[in-house]
Amino acid sequence: MGDLLGVAVLGAGHMGADHIRRLDRVVNGARVAAVADPDTERAKEATAGIDGVSVHAEAEAALAAPGVNAVLIASPGPAHEEALLAAFARGLPVLCEKPLVPDSAGALRVVEAEVRLGRRLTQTGFMRRYDTEYARLKSLLDGDRLGRPLMLHCTHRNVSSPPGFTSAMLINSSVSHEIDAARWLLGQELTAVTVLRPGSSAHAPAGLVDPQFVVFETSGGALVDVEVFVNCGFGYQVRCEAVCERGGARIGEEHSMVVTTAGDARSEVPQDYLVRFANAYDREVQAWVDATRRGRVTGPGAWDGYAASVVAEAGVRALESGARTSVEQAPRPELYDGAHR
Repeated sequence: MGDLLGVAVLGAGHMGADHIRRLDRVVNGARVAAVADPDTERAKEATAGIDGVSVHAEAEAALAAPGVNAVLIASPGPAHEEALLAAFARGLPVLCEKPLVPDSAGALRVVEAEVRLGRRLTQTGFMRRYDTEYARLKSLLDGDRLGRPLMLHCTHRNVSSPPGFTSAMLINSSVSHEIDAARWLLGQELTAVTVLRPGSSAHAPAGLVDPQFVVFETSGGALVDVEVFVNCGFGYQVRCEAVCERGGARIGEEHSMVVTTAGDARSEVPQDYLVRFANAYDREVQAWVDATRRGRVTGPGAWDGYAASVVAEAGVRALESGARTSVEQAPRPELYDGAHR
């Protein structure tokens, strides 16, 4: 075990339990050394059968556990800032599920703390950068075959929203993935946002503005639109089409099993993001482990987490006001110049 990266996983809920399984059974070069969750019974259930793992109620205790060399944060967003700063204090590399911190002020405090350290420790969990289709689209857009990107058309649909899901969360939880994907695919910042509100679906909980149509303007003159619909009822769908000066490319079409019987053909539709992006999560965590063992951070960093928070906050203001809203970012520190984007 001494040759493996010992990871403390903070959070043993839906996402955290999946990462515990992934680190134990899928990823090479790492092991689950400690898990923290206020519900220790849930944490024990998630770690059942894993040798050498300790279970804790508090994050700090997991960070201090023997054999911990790195941290994977999968706890609720409001707990991220404290956990990140505690990891920094111990010099521990971190993979933090999005959001880095739910509010941009907190995310900026994390960025500033990392800058004071003088080195990058954080990778933010925007797993779409590791999806095969997204990676192919990024490679295509970075080349000269299609010319300058003019528009991105995006779709983000969920079967249903969980209890307590708010209209703002369609943007700062769901569309945050499109925010990062657009910045990365285009190599441009998002500078303004407008949110249009069609009539809400009859299947949306009372008071939830669902669906929404979000339009972003970019620093390079492109437009990005996102249809977000979190109570579509039939499946989990994520699609993206790039329209460029000399052509276009579309990803996210159905590539699942098609069953034909008795004159009927039906294709499966994923019901969950952990199904649709299972391979992307695997590649993301493996890439993080490999880079961490080399003493590097190669994925989306703390600055990308901050940028997503700033844009999402502008989006929520646009939703509430109905007006086009500018995005105002702090100056990017030199530490993040040339960072993977």
